[in-house]
Amino acid sequence: MYKPFIDFLSLFKHISPADAEIIERELCHKVVTEGEVLFREGQVCREMYFICKGVLRIVSQNEKGNKVAYFFLKENQFCSILSSFNNDVSAAEGIEAACDAEIIVIKKQKLLTLYQKLPYLKELITGITTQALLDKIQVRNSYLGEDASLRYRNFLLRQPDIALRVSLADIASYLGITQQSLSRIRKNMR
Repeated sequence: MYKPFIDFLSLFKHISPADAEIIERELCHKVVTEGEVLFREGQVCREMYFICKGVLRIVSQNEKGNKVAYFFLKENQFCSILSSFNNDVSAAEGIEAACDAEIIVIKKQKLLTLYQKLPYLKELITGITTQALLDKIQVRNSYLGEDASLRYRNFLLRQPDIALRVSLADIASYLGITQQSLSRIRKNMR
């Protein structure tokens, strides 16, 4: 059940069977369904998720009060609202399942306990999440300044596996275009 998480960490550092057992005791496996809210904006994020299967989306409310998909995360990625998680402040974003998913939940207190028991874990997980944040910014920035059609084409090239698994409404929201515009763009591509 926790093997994908241990296997992922083992890509970056050897995790002994004894350490894997210590880690696994602090984890929780959860199956979520499309649309399920894992974390609501306006609260302090006290959980980090590791995605075993599926896609999670980071969402926020725009100035009109509409929910906007800000980013998608998939298998073998951590998902949290890091500024809230690390600094105990309210988050402007939330986390939802973009499709049915299997995740591993790591509560902050349990993670801090693990950092005390296995000090190398802090550097390992911080390094992974920091690099992921930089990658996320790079992907988002790659869509800036492009017209809607080019943003969609780039999305299909950069994130084809996400495009196949999330709703067109989420894709339109993520790319900052209306569903009608996305439908026209898709029709013109055929």
